[in-house]
Amino acid sequence: MSQELLDTAQHAVELAIKAGATSADAVVLQSTEMSTGIRHGSPETIERAESRGVGLRVFIGQSTSILSSSDISRDALQKLAEHAIAIAKAAPPDPYAGLADVSQLATSIASLDMSDPYEPSMEQLQQLARDCEAAGKDVAGITNSEGADAGFTRQSIALVTSHGFAQGYESTQSAISCALIAGEDDEMERDYDYAAKAFFSDLPTPESIGIATAKRTLARLNPRKVNSQQAAIFFEPREAKALLSAFAGAISGTTVARGTSFLKNDMGKKIFADGITVIDDPLIPRGNGSHPFDAEGIQAKKTEFVTNGVLNSWMLDCRSARQLGLQTTGHAIRGLSSAPHPASTNLYIAPGKESPEALMKAIGTGFYITETIGHGTNLITGDYSVGATGFWIENGELAYAVSEVTIAGNLREMYATLVAANDLVFRSSTNTPTLLVPRMTIAGE
Repeated sequence: MSQELLDTAQHAVELAIKAGATSADAVVLQSTEMSTGIRHGSPETIERAESRGVGLRVFIGQSTSILSSSDISRDALQKLAEHAIAIAKAAPPDPYAGLADVSQLATSIASLDMSDPYEPSMEQLQQLARDCEAAGKDVAGITNSEGADAGFTRQSIALVTSHGFAQGYESTQSAISCALIAGEDDEMERDYDYAAKAFFSDLPTPESIGIATAKRTLARLNPRKVNSQQAAIFFEPREAKALLSAFAGAISGTTVARGTSFLKNDMGKKIFADGITVIDDPLIPRGNGSHPFDAEGIQAKKTEFVTNGVLNSWMLDCRSARQLGLQTTGHAIRGLSSAPHPASTNLYIAPGKESPEALMKAIGTGFYITETIGHGTNLITGDYSVGATGFWIENGELAYAVSEVTIAGNLREMYATLVAANDLVFRSSTNTPTLLVPRMTIAGE
């Protein structure tokens, strides 16, 4: 990461203090993004964007303001500081506002191997997407393509506070995805596959993504409907992570402090089934969500939010921690123009003991979901309802494709009976193995 970014953040903080702030922090973000889309072998999109900006947060007592600017010249920073001070003076006091406690600031920066020194060219990204789509289209039965995309992002972050913190880090991500179509006319089906890695060299081959997409798409042909009933529901890992994301939202300190979480009174209680452990680990080398410190300078650390089904902690930044009378868990994130708020890093459910196949054999009949439709989660009540497609399970095996059904339940009841399979793979910043909910409502024919 460039020393220039740290110097810019330091200068912004010094100007704010000189202008009358009692404390301040500044984050400087610099990014380079490249992406391309290929359809039927020809480029559909080619994009490259470079940006640099500063976000300045100032405090006058417990009144605060946050301003950002894409102009980081000295004159622009001076005006930014002056405007931020003027707004803070007019803002009402916030009893929970303030910088992190000095004793909690990161004193050592872990080396997480997050920045790939290699940067692919646009031509390489195009070839990656072209090879991916071509491999998928070559599979018999594929009739059309929605295209393949490839991209690369490099991001540098510097954070400086008026009470002595000054650190930064750089991260990269390379990604590839593909979406294909099988069938004709009213019998068409589509599906997709993707991969995202911190290092370009860690990506799977584009051909493997294309072929996997084709197989997924072909498997969805000739779907049936099923009768309305109560049945066991299996969530494929990439869909199961939505259940974990809902949990992260429910234990967010901001949500809990507002009293708008169905789990707000459940600290220390058993909310998941036996054997379920939920972990957030920002220190995974080359992790998609890894970072050495959070947006307030707090030392990053592995946190076990759930142990054997018991809820251990909320997910907290400094403000929500103060509001709840607790200590931050170091989960603050922020944008240039937004206040810090809690969010997960590399959140996952630890794998269970049985394979998905073994769990299916034991259950016998059920619904294996590969895609959900809609955003049907109510974090106030825990009610859950989404459209779903996937495969019906008969005699412990996937039997035929199913579409146009809705599944419904309540997250409290779903979590209490949840079973995790042993097939955890880290593909994004939120990951789970295959998850089984033994009983949910299916609305079909």
